Amino acid sequence: MSADEHYWLTYAQADLHVAQLLAADASVPGRIACFHAQQAAEKALKAALVATGTPFKKTHDVVVLAGLTTVELFAALNKLDIAVLQPWAVDGRYPGDLPDATARQAQTVVSAATEVVACIEAWMKSDT
Repeated sequence: MSADEHYWLTYAQADLHVAQLLAADASVPGRIACFHAQQAAEKALKAALVATGTPFKKTHDVVVLAGLTTVELFAALNKLDIAVLQPWAVDGRYPGDLPDATARQAQTVVSAATEVVACIEAWMKSDT
């Protein structure tokens, strides 16, 4: 694993860890856990793209990023609910753009991010 993809994946894992902690804390608004979950998936996807040398534009769109991955990784990612992460990239950060996430919604979003990160970690390990 190159240093660049390692950095992206390390940042993804850190955001995922924070999302999991926040989702478990009832005193924290769900939207904050959802934002970090989306960020984890986004950074993991970018790690996969860096690993294959695939150029990508600056975007928070995890669906677009997933579409740029290799055929085999895309097939695995396509089985996951990536779209549930999408609203939390930008809209969930500003008042009035989205209703706050319930604890259950936050858990769903964090679970989706956990699956995306795990999928990419497994793919990266198998690719080395």
